[in-house]
Amino acid sequence: MSDRASQTRYSSPLAERYASAAMLELWSPAVRHGLWRRLWLALAEAEQELGVPIPDEAIAQMRAHLDDIDFDAVAAYERRFRHDVMAHVHAFGDAAPAARGFIHYGATSAFVTDNGDVILMRRGLELLRAKVLRTLRALAAFAREWRAEATLGSTHLQPAQPTTVGKRATLWMQDLVLDLADLDYRIATLPCRGVKGTTGTQASFLEIFQGDHAKVRELESRVAEKIGFGSAIPVSGQTYSRKLDAQVLGVVAGIAASAMKFSGDLRVLQSVGEIEEPFEAEQIGSSAMAYKRNPMRCERIASLARFVVTLEPNANLTHGVQFFERTLDDSANRRLVLPESFLATDAILVLMENVVSGLEVHPARIRRRLADELPFMATEELIVRAVRAGGDRQAAHERIRQHSIEAARALKNGASHNDLLDRLAADTSFGVPLADLQSALDASRFVGRAPEQVDEFLATVVDPLLATEPRLSEPREEIRV
Repeated sequence: MSDRASQTRYSSPLAERYASAAMLELWSPAVRHGLWRRLWLALAEAEQELGVPIPDEAIAQMRAHLDDIDFDAVAAYERRFRHDVMAHVHAFGDAAPAARGFIHYGATSAFVTDNGDVILMRRGLELLRAKVLRTLRALAAFAREWRAEATLGSTHLQPAQPTTVGKRATLWMQDLVLDLADLDYRIATLPCRGVKGTTGTQASFLEIFQGDHAKVRELESRVAEKIGFGSAIPVSGQTYSRKLDAQVLGVVAGIAASAMKFSGDLRVLQSVGEIEEPFEAEQIGSSAMAYKRNPMRCERIASLARFVVTLEPNANLTHGVQFFERTLDDSANRRLVLPESFLATDAILVLMENVVSGLEVHPARIRRRLADELPFMATEELIVRAVRAGGDRQAAHERIRQHSIEAARALKNGASHNDLLDRLAADTSFGVPLADLQSALDASRFVGRAPEQVDEFLATVVDPLLATEPRLSEPREEIRV
């Protein structure tokens, strides 16, 4: 296609801007329809092994033409037949004439479309799994480096008891660990459709094998094995239950949701100047405001993730309207939803690894924000010190309450620092000197076991998980725009 022509036809941004080369290739016509030919080959081989008189030359010709698909010929056939599967059957027959009479023998279109889609989804899950592991590895390094850096915790988007930068990163990691478990389960247990016939009864194959039920069962078992599956779904209509799609997209959407949570947290942290996503030397944050450093990567993660999580219920809706043995209103929908879910989530993980690997932490800003709030969080300790100096607990609580309100108001009105301790030290009724009050504000005393939790989580969960996986040698994937 000429450059001009390419600019006058819509092309998915996922293909042009976001997804990786590997995921784009997976969902390409060449791979999809190469799988169809491999499925037809597996079916013919199994039928021959079980006594169907398919010539060896037919099998050999099929095997020799798995990937040299004449897509122009396919397009011409489809214009004639208005049927994509039959167009490919005829084009394959042209390439392997000795097999022409046996290609698709006993099968319905769903044999190649459904089995092919399951193979594509399983491979897609494996590609996403590798990216989740890469992101976990980057997050583990970050958490380890910042395990003990105290930072202001937040509940309800309000200041809360301190945690550490590294501990907060373990929360992002925990989500991905849960996603990884879901990925592994679906990869291990996803069945193929198998060999079921037009309405799932296997009637055509029972006819081929002249009523021999055992051979029909064996045919399905052999085809499943040849295409790399331990089992086929036990029963189906014309198609496998579309609940399988919903289950797979549930895993994919779960990864997107984990990334969305990460990106949201980081956008807030960047807004207060504590941690920033990477920013390249010539990157422009705003066309008008030259000083701006926008969190565009995390914003893109959130944008793509919102798209992905809305596709998950789509799959359940499709399942719900597959009346009886099947209806065709799933077809056009699935052509969009399945690849786009995987392509968008792939793009999300490319972005997430890029962000994690280049995070910029600003300890001075973290400590300043913590210092502004820490005196309020130390009130129990301050009460103890007042009582230790001979004061009344309830009276000390009231003096702290009143001074806290005034100190907070002063901060909101532009005070340079939280002067709660100065106010208490100057209050003769409180009776505790400033130096004693200040000694209560060591931030490390307020983070609990956060540093140890980082160490333990890495040692018992993440490191063993990563140790079982080979470290990928290829460089980190560049974000495309």
